[in-house]
Amino acid sequence: MNIMKEQNRITLIIWASLLVGAILAGIAGRWQTAFVALATIAVSLVPLLVVPRFGIRLPRGMIAASTFFIFATLFLGEVFDFYGRYWWWDIALHGISALGFGIIGFLFVFILFKGDRYAAPAWALGLIAFCVAVTIGVLWEIFEFAMDQILDLNMQKSGLLDTMGDLIVDVTGAAIGGLAGFFYLKGQSVGGLSGLIDEFIHLNRDWFKRFRNK
Repeated sequence: MNIMKEQNRITLIIWASLLVGAILAGIAGRWQTAFVALATIAVSLVPLLVVPRFGIRLPRGMIAASTFFIFATLFLGEVFDFYGRYWWWDIALHGISALGFGIIGFLFVFILFKGDRYAAPAWALGLIAFCVAVTIGVLWEIFEFAMDQILDLNMQKSGLLDTMGDLIVDVTGAAIGGLAGFFYLKGQSVGGLSGLIDEFIHLNRDWFKRFRNK
């Protein structure tokens, strides 16, 4: 399959580990573990199956990052109880995801302007990216609530305190992502994030017809 051939080793190793884990869990009769493993694979495949339908290509690094995040959240977090073992696990994942969604929000807005960095003030694009990332964070909290109610998991931990803490971290990460977009438009380097944005633009030149480096 082309999807398999186009991925880097990190993504393939995670998928293989989850598949083996699901099979072993099924043999042992641990159906919830098997379901979570297969659900993790399914969720990680969503960007690969849905995004290309809109004519957008994702960098392999972005796919690997999203796959690892989903793996760390659903499988390591729930099956191996990383949330309970490490108090910082949930905070770290929410911060990283909010930062990532901030970049995704920025790229989405940048696509709407066809890569024209002068079509709107840099602060406005950064603010919209921030809002997109926060919205995704809120939707994730709703997802956690649904999983706890339907599958009797414990994704929300202490309830209200956990949810509010996650949202605060989401807002912080989203702000960093929005600022990264702002500084990128200003022509200032934002470390590895600049390379990721440049790679995404390179892979999707048709969506950024007005893009100029300077």
